[in-house]
Amino acid sequence: MNPTGPDAPREALVQVRGLRSQFGTHVVHENLDLDVYRGEIIGVVGGSGSGKSVLLRSILGLRRPDAGRVLLFGESLHELPETKRVAIERRCGVLFQDGALFSSLTVSENVCVPLLEHTELSLHDALRVAALKIALADLSPGVRHKYPSELSGGMKKRAALARALALDPDIVFLDEPTSGLDPIAAASFDQLIRTLRDALGLTVFMITHDLDSLHAICDRVAVLAHKRVIVADTLAKVQRFDDPWIRDYFKGPRGRAAEAIHALT
Repeated sequence: MNPTGPDAPREALVQVRGLRSQFGTHVVHENLDLDVYRGEIIGVVGGSGSGKSVLLRSILGLRRPDAGRVLLFGESLHELPETKRVAIERRCGVLFQDGALFSSLTVSENVCVPLLEHTELSLHDALRVAALKIALADLSPGVRHKYPSELSGGMKKRAALARALALDPDIVFLDEPTSGLDPIAAASFDQLIRTLRDALGLTVFMITHDLDSLHAICDRVAVLAHKRVIVADTLAKVQRFDDPWIRDYFKGPRGRAAEAIHALT
């Protein structure tokens, strides 16, 4: 029987230890540690140039660490043979900042891409699965046949999320998912992420600058500053952490406004 309850050990799907990321003489990360636990929504924040996207690429195996170790599902992707690496990668879904949809493909065809690449489904069956994923992303059936250029910003994000969910991942990585959305669309997307986490048991790693998202859906917040994760904890504890960047970010005008709004909800 697996132990449960608040004191039970948590399973870390991502383990980063002593990560060093360097470009020439420029060091982005130095001795960075971070765990991402099964079932949580963790928001990753940091100033411009703090290395949020570099961290994401390192976790996904798109960049080899200059030092340290990154484990995804207990494995170092760079040490695995191709077949095992692909099997691990299939357990991950990624939503890139701009959606990265193929402009020449319809929404349904975009969602089919990973299904046709990584499974033995026929095109007919892949299209049926794609329709289910599009519905999961809270898009109407008519959107399936539209091209990205015909979609609003919020619809593009949801279409990209449907593609990220195509292979039933254990963990989804979201890079600024509410960037460019109006407040109503952003709040709706946040609610969708939380609903999917609860319904599907997803783990969510979310790079964001959206203070409303941090308040609304994140179980923990990890702050990248000074080339490392200086704190990773509940939002309430992060806000009390003594660091100049955290004070400026969370206690500035926007931070105070977001806190006041969510205190009323």
